[in-house]
Amino acid sequence: MKKFQSGKYVQQGHYKSFQPSLINRSWTLDNMELIQLLGQADRELGRLDMFSGYIPNLDLFIRMHVLKEATQSSKIEGTQTNMEEALFEREDVAVEKRDDWEEVQNYVAAMNEAIMELQRLPFSSRLIRETHAVLLQGVRGKNKQPGAFRESQNWIGGATINDALFVPPVHTSISELMGDIEQFVHNNPHYFPELLKIALIHYQFETVHPFLDGNGRVGRLMITLYLVSRGILKQPVLYLSDFFERNRTLYYDNLTRVREKNDLQQWFKFFLVGIIETAKNGIETFDNILKLQKEVESQIQVLGSRATNARKVIHSLYQRPLTDAARVGAAAEISPASAYKLIADLEQMGILKEITGGKRGKHYLFDNYLKLFR
Repeated sequence: MKKFQSGKYVQQGHYKSFQPSLINRSWTLDNMELIQLLGQADRELGRLDMFSGYIPNLDLFIRMHVLKEATQSSKIEGTQTNMEEALFEREDVAVEKRDDWEEVQNYVAAMNEAIMELQRLPFSSRLIRETHAVLLQGVRGKNKQPGAFRESQNWIGGATINDALFVPPVHTSISELMGDIEQFVHNNPHYFPELLKIALIHYQFETVHPFLDGNGRVGRLMITLYLVSRGILKQPVLYLSDFFERNRTLYYDNLTRVREKNDLQQWFKFFLVGIIETAKNGIETFDNILKLQKEVESQIQVLGSRATNARKVIHSLYQRPLTDAARVGAAAEISPASAYKLIADLEQMGILKEITGGKRGKHYLFDNYLKLFR
């Protein structure tokens, strides 16, 4: 790593593009601080993976983790939708906010489909392209070759390529560079710790910037896909976008530092700190979910014979903590009148909170649950 050269700038007429070095080779890890952080990150990930195995109905809560990832990853790109807004149906979202809302929904769909695709496809360029196609389907980037690597030059920052902050490699080298990433992923003879491997893959992917749009979101989504594909996590329960969003300047600075100063070790340290912090937060969230479940179960016991219906509604709220009378009625299989009575009971207990303020079309939030993800 001490001899690492990130790449070189190549003159392309009136601008220079950055041509990254290939990464599919043997690597030597000899930085003790990095080794110590790596051990800590491995331990915390193992704890998170083990803890998630004890959570009943884990699939209920994964949807909320994915939704949080979708909103935070999209926020890094300038999208303004928050988790509460992302829970609404399209027709309930203000017209001026629908584009942002749709991008978040696409991210959720892209992540869910990619996790399913891992059952039949390896972590590969094909999987990445298919995920990108879902991400950009029908939204602002729909005219920017969804699912296909770019065939023209792109750039980051600046109104034109001449004042860009960064110009990725020319499109004619995308095939070789992405092929190199894929070979590195599956190069088992040359051992490299998996967490450093995905850190390097993420850096390289963002440097290559193989798509015309959506590179940041796909690159962050790839981290979770990789951890699941390698069996490091049994379920997709760790997402780094919240850490990257809270440390956005450092995130971009450390990526840039690799290119400009060949400082790969600083990027690795930042990435591993993100793994450690995010895994710890994940464990705390799961622990708080279990506590909330016990608390809510205790509260609804006072409803007597209606507790069974309340339990059905609560179960649906763990998957989608925003509801209305129709959804409550459907979840508990009760009449509209009974649904309104049950909502009133859950409001009185502080389990549901009315958030729209209207006489009709009221929406209710399972706020104490949503707070665990904010």
